[in-house]
Amino acid sequence: MKKLLPPILFLIFVISMSLICWWLGSPHHMLYPYNLAGLVVIGVGLLLAMSGKRLFKKRNTNIMTFDEPTLLVTEGVYKYTRNPMYLGFVVSLLGFAILTGAANSSFLLTAIFVLVTDRWYIKFEEQMMRDKFGQDYEDYCRKVRRWF
Repeated sequence: MKKLLPPILFLIFVISMSLICWWLGSPHHMLYPYNLAGLVVIGVGLLLAMSGKRLFKKRNTNIMTFDEPTLLVTEGVYKYTRNPMYLGFVVSLLGFAILTGAANSSFLLTAIFVLVTDRWYIKFEEQMMRDKFGQDYEDYCRKVRRWF
């Protein structure tokens, strides 16, 4: 599990939601055309995730979860959330739940994704950040929340 990159986990959850929806049939808790609002939510989530990734690329810092961090990024979307890429994935999963109308199973899978992300990836990354950046990272954590 340690080497499973977060975007791959995100895709696994999207595929799982799709398969469950297909297998059980979508109960359509949210009827057409209202379920199309899920597309907007997916778009917002992906934009949030991509803006975090783009800022890492702009600052020429490491984006790989299991590699040592090279720079503490605190500007842009990182002024509002310490984990915009993960938050973007969660928002996108919620949008997918709205789009498919399979609210119960999709929201449950989204909650599982949040738990795995929060307790595995973020916990691991935050320890690496503390080890590398010390007090600067602690100060950043006091100013900016983990999720939002």
